[in-house]
Amino acid sequence: VQLQASGGGKVQPGGSLRLSCAVSGFSLDDYAIGWFRQAPGKEREFVAAIRRSAGIKYADSVKGRFTISTDNAKNTVSLQMNSLKPEDTAVYYCASTRVVWSSVSDPSKYNYWGQGTLVTVSS
Repeated sequence: VQLQASGGGKVQPGGSLRLSCAVSGFSLDDYAIGWFRQAPGKEREFVAAIRRSAGIKYADSVKGRFTISTDNAKNTVSLQMNSLKPEDTAVYYCASTRVVWSSVSDPSKYNYWGQGTLVTVSS
């Protein structure tokens, strides 16, 4: 099982970035994929999750600005981030889990993690 996150970079406030998580070794039909982020000196926090059989969930801080989606043919999960703010600056990680949907925002429930990609929002 492998996950590889990409697409990070530096963007000005109000800008957009699209992160991708390429997965291998398992089917997106069987797992939920979550995006988390960790800013310097802070704990890892939930951003968004998607599972084909359950739906989509977002953290309140990103609702209306971020969109998570899957491309089953390519086995990738994307996170489109619009209207970025300086407080969105963090290392973003994708991870996989088979936990019940009600626990999908808990990072301790995830088994496999990608390496992280840095997003910097600054003028």
